[in-house]
Amino acid sequence: MAREQRAVVIGGGIGGLTAAAALHLRGFRVTVLERARSLRPAGAAISLAPNALRALDVIGVGDRIRDLAAWQGDGGLRTPRGRWLARADARAVAERFGGPLVLLHRATLIDILADRLPPGTVRTAAAATLADPGAPGRPARVRTADGELEADLVVGADGIHSAVRGTLFPGHPGPVYSGFTTWRIVIPLPGARFASHETWGRGRIWGSHPLEDGRVYAYAAALAPAGERAPDDEKAELLRRFGDWHHPVPAVLAAARPEDVLRHDVHHLAEPLPAFHHGRVALLGDAAHAMPPTLGQGGNQAVEDAVVLAHHHEELAAYTAARLPRTTAVARRAVRVARLDMTPHRAAVAVRDTVITALSKAGPALFLRGFDGIADWRPPQPPYAAQHTQVGNQRRTP
Repeated sequence: MAREQRAVVIGGGIGGLTAAAALHLRGFRVTVLERARSLRPAGAAISLAPNALRALDVIGVGDRIRDLAAWQGDGGLRTPRGRWLARADARAVAERFGGPLVLLHRATLIDILADRLPPGTVRTAAAATLADPGAPGRPARVRTADGELEADLVVGADGIHSAVRGTLFPGHPGPVYSGFTTWRIVIPLPGARFASHETWGRGRIWGSHPLEDGRVYAYAAALAPAGERAPDDEKAELLRRFGDWHHPVPAVLAAARPEDVLRHDVHHLAEPLPAFHHGRVALLGDAAHAMPPTLGQGGNQAVEDAVVLAHHHEELAAYTAARLPRTTAVARRAVRVARLDMTPHRAAVAVRDTVITALSKAGPALFLRGFDGIADWRPPQPPYAAQHTQVGNQRRTP
């Protein structure tokens, strides 16, 4: 009888839980070690594009998440005064990329992913360090407060400031400041009616999007020195920077409390890693390729990583070969978009807006083309969860 393989996932975020679910379906006994006291993430939403939804089909939750799609009509890109630069609609996105774009709260996604794991898989308040990356013939070892764990595979899903990455590649320079800071808000906004949109100004952007549960997700970004914080509170800072922008920006800010506003500086890995694996350890998500959020692909690429890693778990070099070139290209595109949408120069803004408007008038497909090669990605394996759905330790066969 074959020995049961063991995997340890360090980090219980979206990428880590997706990897745990995919490896569980591959027959691994999985342990997820999460440093925080619970899996509940900070109050923000995540946009899942068709590429990530197809990856989630592999673990059997893609359709469950598609059912949460709130964007059914139009949306697009606007100026601070409200003029539309480009319009897009849900149908055009679905037709071009083979599926919808779904915006949902991160906590909802975490709950859906955790439901795919057997009871006892996830250990919270469980800080962990990589003691030995292992090698052929030698298991990897992970040190915890309760002792060491041996594993055939360790997954480093511990975020942008990954300690696992630092152990594997101590000479890598690590993350750098991207030049801008972000704010995020998720609040109820009864009676508000507006089209989903992102608005580009000079060195500032804002986005407002309705969620399926009736709440609104709003985010903002602005050029700022690293570490800068508001002298009073971050809601007041948003009012100073965005209070005179078009509807529904003032309504969102009026409804938000100071404690509803989260602020984080944006960092990314400007220098790609030499590999996403070493020994019996593989990195995924922000630990492997942190990127600016300007394409909305950070979490999506982590989900892709997870199912590709499960597919190539016997040969981690194949995982690196499949993922490093793709994520490097996506990350570089995200940096280029950040330079475009965050430009502070008035003349550059005028040219940018004129070009976007011209592309939009020539046809919405031209504007959507920016996501070609990203949102149309497909996993290397068919959805093996379609043949049997596992929920905890229970298996149900159609």
